Amino acid sequence: MARKPRRSRKSRSAKKRSGARRWSRWLLRPLLFVLGLALGLFGPWVWWLDREVSLRFADRHLAEASRVYARPLELHDGLLLSRRDLLVELEAAGLRAGSPARAGRFRVDGERIELHLPAFDFPDGRQDARRASLNLNGGRVDLRGETTVLRLPPAELGRILPLDDRVRTPLAIEEYPPLLVAGAQAVEDRRFKHHFGVDPVGLARAMWANLRAGRVVQGGSTITQQLVKNLFLSPERSLLRKFNEAIMAVSLELRFSKAEILEAWLNEVYLGQDGRRAIHGFGRAAEYYFGQPVEALDAGQIALLVGMVRGASWYHPLRNPGRARERRDLVLAMFHETGLIDENTLRRQQAAGLGLRPSLRSGASQYGAFMDLVGRQLRADYRDADLRGTGLRVFTTLSPSAQRRAETALAEGLSGVEREPDSLQGAIVLVEPGDGEVRALVGDRVRGRRGFNRALDARRPVGSVIKPLVYLLALSRPDRFTLVTPVEDEALTVDIPGSGPWQPVNYDGVSHGTVPLLEALAQSYNQASVRIGMAVGVDALFDLMRRLGVEPGREAHPAAFLGAVSLTPLQVAQLYQPIAAEGYSAPIRAVREVVDRDGKTIARYPLRLKPLPQRESLALLDFALRRVVTHGTGRSLAGMLADDPGVRGKTGTTNDRRDAWFVGYTSDWLGVVWTGRDDNRPAGVGGASTALPVWAGLFDELPTRAVRPGWPDSVEWFWVDWPHARLAAEHCEGAVAVPFIAGSQPETLSDCLEKRGIWPFGR
Repeated sequence: MARKPRRSRKSRSAKKRSGARRWSRWLLRPLLFVLGLALGLFGPWVWWLDREVSLRFADRHLAEASRVYARPLELHDGLLLSRRDLLVELEAAGLRAGSPARAGRFRVDGERIELHLPAFDFPDGRQDARRASLNLNGGRVDLRGETTVLRLPPAELGRILPLDDRVRTPLAIEEYPPLLVAGAQAVEDRRFKHHFGVDPVGLARAMWANLRAGRVVQGGSTITQQLVKNLFLSPERSLLRKFNEAIMAVSLELRFSKAEILEAWLNEVYLGQDGRRAIHGFGRAAEYYFGQPVEALDAGQIALLVGMVRGASWYHPLRNPGRARERRDLVLAMFHETGLIDENTLRRQQAAGLGLRPSLRSGASQYGAFMDLVGRQLRADYRDADLRGTGLRVFTTLSPSAQRRAETALAEGLSGVEREPDSLQGAIVLVEPGDGEVRALVGDRVRGRRGFNRALDARRPVGSVIKPLVYLLALSRPDRFTLVTPVEDEALTVDIPGSGPWQPVNYDGVSHGTVPLLEALAQSYNQASVRIGMAVGVDALFDLMRRLGVEPGREAHPAAFLGAVSLTPLQVAQLYQPIAAEGYSAPIRAVREVVDRDGKTIARYPLRLKPLPQRESLALLDFALRRVVTHGTGRSLAGMLADDPGVRGKTGTTNDRRDAWFVGYTSDWLGVVWTGRDDNRPAGVGGASTALPVWAGLFDELPTRAVRPGWPDSVEWFWVDWPHARLAAEHCEGAVAVPFIAGSQPETLSDCLEKRGIWPFGR
C-alpha cells in the first residue's frame, strides 16, 4: 500500500502562519474598531481636559501673589496723632524698637521719637532709606523743621490672588521652609520627582502598606492628582472622576514644571476650617493654627500640618488633639526615616506639645474682613486681564491704628453691655467721609477671626437709621416742609394693597400729639415719620437710595419708612457718606491703586465727588442730626465722650430689639456700628444702649477736629418760638436758632415779637 507523502516541515509551518494570520486578523479588526471607537469618543474629551488644565492652572497659579498694603501715613506739623497710634503705625509698617542706626528701627525718648525708615517704592516713586526724628507735643506732630512731610512705609496687610476668593496666604516655593517642602513629598508622594502625574509604583506600595497595617496608612494619589482634585474636580468618588483626575494630572506634568506644580499644591491643599471658610495652603494654616508665618515653624509644627493633609477634619488639632498628636508623631518618624531630621530632633519634637496658638494671628488674617472688601472691589472694578499680572502691588485705604481702635471698641463694648457672655456680635465700618475711603472695617468681635464678615454680608433691618433719608426728601420740598413744620404723631392706619391695614406704633407705645418735624426726627417718633414718609412716597425713598449707590430691593413697602429694609453696615455707610460730606457723594472704596511689578500704575481710583441736588436740605438734616445727639435719642453720648467735637448721629433699633445701630460722624470720620445676634433672635439690644457705647468707645480717642459745616449761602438762620412754627428773637424766652432754606421761614410772629412790635423783615 502506497504511503501518503509526508508534508514537509516547511508546509506545516506555512499553514500555521496562515492560521495565525487569520486569527490575528479576526482579533485585530475588533481591537482596532474598539480603539477607534475609544479615540472617537474619548479623544475629544481628553483634548478638552488637557486644554482646561492648561488655561485654568495658568490663570490661577502661575501669577505671583499680589501684595496688599495699607495707606502710607504722612506726618506733618500739627497732625493730630497720639503716641499710642504712632507706635501701632510704626510696628504695622515693620519697624521695631532698637537703635535707629539700623534701617527699620525706631527709638522713643519721652516725647521724641527717632526713626530710620527703610527704603520703599511708592506708586509715585522710590523713597530711599532715611533717618528722621519728631516730637509729639500734646498729641500733635512736630517735625522740628527737618522736613515738611515725613511719609512712613505702608504696612503690608497680606497677599492675595485677586481672582481667587478663598482664604489663603500664597507664597513662592522659595519662601517655604526646606523641611516642609521635602517633608511633604516624603509623606505624600516620595516618587514625586520621578513620575508623570500618576504613579503605579506608589499606588502598589500604598496598597501593600495598608494591607500590612490593616488600615489606611498611606494614600496612592500623587501630589499632582491631589492638586487636580482640589483645583478642578468635585469630591465625589466615581470612576469617571478618577479617570478625569488621571488625565488632568498627566496633562499638568507635561505642561508645567515640578516646581510649579509643587508650589501650587503647597498653596492649595485643604487644611481645615476657619469658621465657615476653608483654609487652603500651608501659609494660611501656619497663621491660623500657630499665629506665625510658615517660615517660623519648627519641625513638630511642620509635621502636624503635613499630617493633616491626609484628613484635615479627622486630625484637626483644635477639635481632635489626641489624633493630631498621634499623626504628627508618625510624620516625624517618617521625616527621620528619610533623613530629614536627626534622632535628637525626633525625640524632642515628639515629646513637645502641639504648639498651637490659635488666638494669635499674623499676615492677612489680622485684616481679614478688610481684605475681603479689597478682593471684592478689585474683582468688581478691574479687568481680569489686569489682575492676572505677576507681582502686583495693591495700595489700599486702611489705617492700622484706626483698625486696632475699632477692633478694641467692638470687643470691649459688647462685653460691657451683653447679658450673656459672647452672645452678641457686631460690625464696624469707619470711613473718611470726604473721599469715601475706608479706614477700618471689623466683621467679628474676635480680632483676626475669619469667617462670616458681618460688615459686608450681614444684611439686617436698619431700623430708624433710615429715617434721615425720609426727612431729607421732605426737607427738599421747602414749600411744604421745614424743620419746624408741625407733624401729627398720632395713631394712623395705612392700607396696603394685598396686605391689609398697617398700624405703626411708637417705640414707647405712646403718641405725642403735634410736634415739630425736627423733634419727630430727634426723638425718632414712628407715627410722625410714617406720615412724613407717606407725603414723600416710598418710591422716592427707594430712588434716593439707588442714587446714593445702594440697592434697597424691589418691594417698596411703607414699613421701609421705619427701617424695614435689610442692608449691610457697609451699605449704611454709603447712604450716610454724602450727609457727612456736606452733600458731596463719593463711592466708598478700599483700594487706591494697583501697580505692576515694573512700578507702572495699572489703574487708580480717582476722587469722584458728585454734588447732590439736595445740598440745602442736607444742611438742614445735618442740623437735625446734631439735635439727635444733644436732645434726642442719642443724648447719652455726651457722657461717654471726653470731648464732643460736634457729633451728628442717628440711633436705630428693630422690632423685638433684634438689631441695634448707631451712625455718627464728625468732620473727619463717619462710623457705622451694628450689634445683634447671628441667629436673629431677640437680643435685648438698643441703638442708644448697645450700638452707641461701642461707637463712643471708638470715637472717644480718635484724632478729631471740631465740626465746622460749610452751609450753603441759600441757608438762612432764624430764631423761632420753640416748639412752635413762629418767628422769635434771641432774647425771647425759649427761642431756638434754626436754619431754613431761604424764603421758607415762618411768617407768623411769636408773642414775644408781637408785644414788642418787632417785625424781623422790616416793612
